[in-house]
Amino acid sequence: MGRRDDLIERYAKDLREKCGVEPDMALLRKVTIGCGPSIYDADACTVAATQKHELDTVRRNFLIKKLGLPDGQELHDAIDAVIAQYGRSERNKYRAVVYYLLTRHFGKESVYA
Repeated sequence: MGRRDDLIERYAKDLREKCGVEPDMALLRKVTIGCGPSIYDADACTVAATQKHELDTVRRNFLIKKLGLPDGQELHDAIDAVIAQYGRSERNKYRAVVYYLLTRHFGKESVYA
C-alpha cells in the first residue's frame, strides 16, 4: 500500500469511529485525490475548525468553487453541522473527511464522477 492508501484508510476509520458514517470508499478516494498534495502536509491536511478564516477558506475554495454551490447561510450551517458531527473537541479534523462529509451533505457526489 502506498502512502495515499494509508491516509485513505485513516480517513475511513475516522468516518466510521468519529462520525458514525460508513464511507463510500470510491468517493472517499476521489475526494482525497482532489485534495492534492495538501494531504501530505501536517498543517494543510487538517481543518482548524476554531479559526474563522479557515472555515471561510473551506466555504470559498471547496463549497463554492469545487462543488459550485451559491454562497449563503446554508454553507455556514453545513460546515457547522459537519464540524459538530466530526466532534468539536476532536483535535485533528482531516480535510479529506470534512470535504467528504460536505460532499455527501449537499448530494454533490456527481462532481467526483
